[in-house]
Order: sequence, then C-alpha cells, then structure tokens
Amino acid sequence: MPERFFVTGTDTGVGKTVVSALLCAAIDAIYWKPIQTGTREGTDRNTVMQLAHLPRAQTRPEAYRFAAPVSPHLAARRAGVRINLQSIRMPRIAATENLIAEGAGGAMVPMNDRQLMTDVMRHLKFPVLLVARTSLGTINHTLLSLAALRAARLNVRGVIMVGEPNSENHNAIQHYGECQVIGEIPWLKKIDRTALLAVFHKTFDCKVFSA
Repeated sequence: MPERFFVTGTDTGVGKTVVSALLCAAIDAIYWKPIQTGTREGTDRNTVMQLAHLPRAQTRPEAYRFAAPVSPHLAARRAGVRINLQSIRMPRIAATENLIAEGAGGAMVPMNDRQLMTDVMRHLKFPVLLVARTSLGTINHTLLSLAALRAARLNVRGVIMVGEPNSENHNAIQHYGECQVIGEIPWLKKIDRTALLAVFHKTFDCKVFSA
C-alpha cells in the first residue's frame, strides 16, 4: 500500500515545509500543497524541490494560489474567490506512489466563511502528521491541536517536533497528548537532502512510514 500523509502544524512557520521535504526524500513521495498563500514571496513547492532535490515531476500544482501572505480565507477574499473543497481533488498519481500533502498555516486555519483546515483533511482522508515546536509553549499548542484534530475525527498518526531537543516537552506531549512523537528535527546548519535523510534515519520511527 502507498504511504500518503497530510502534514499540518500547531502554527504557521512551525516547520511543516521542512518536514514535508524530509518525508518526500525519505519515502520517495510526491509533494502537493493544495492551498498556497504568499506566492509573491515564493512557494513551498519550490522550497521542497530545492531542499529535497526533487524534480518538478515529483510535485503537483496547487489547487489554489494566492499572492497575499495571510490566512487562506482572507487571501481568497482579497482575490475575490471562495475556496471550495470540491475543487481540491486528489492529484493524478499512480496507485503505488507515495504522497505528502502540506496544509497552509495551523490545523484550525479557516478556508472560507464556514470551513477550516480540518475540513480539508477530512475531505482528503489522509492520516495526519502534526508538526510542533520544541520550545516553551509547545505543550499547550500541541495538546490543543491534537484535541481539535481528534474532535474532527481525523486519524492522527503522530507528532513531529522541530527545534532544539527538549526531552521534557517531548515526554509531556506523549503523556498528556496520548500521541507518539514519531520524529524530531533539530536545528540544522545546512538543510539539504543529505542532511534531511540523516535526520530521518537517526530520529524518526521509520516503521510509521513503512508500507
């Protein structure tokens, strides 16, 4: 069976794109970001291609692209459109291919006047990976995000922590969140495919990503 995951986060800028690049490199997955905001500053698709050394053919175009670096609902409003989940369709890929889909912002970011990022996840029906910081405040943010994902009846496969290793926060999230921390990405002096693969094999539970 192919491995397909939706990568979301406790907040914007938490490290979802680096995690997505790492996973694309590690499990040879196609990258797809259904909704991209802030295109005037670049796209996460291009960043993942650069970090993981992916050819463009190993990525898929966004369903929605907006220039403003703001929440999807606001970016769409400014562009004069409304994000429609029915327009976000699974990309055409082979039945055997792996896929990493990256969300925009945090788990509860609004898409339109009624729907949130959790609705996008339910629409796509992929297992969810939650990216969290390791620093102060992460316990509260991560537990709240886990509660929201579970309330939306999503299959949360695990938490991935990004930043300076912090065993207390790691253990607290596993204990109080009743969710496995399946990987950690420390601060890296250089982020490239080689470094990301080394981190995956050193700190990730590879069994989670085994078909």
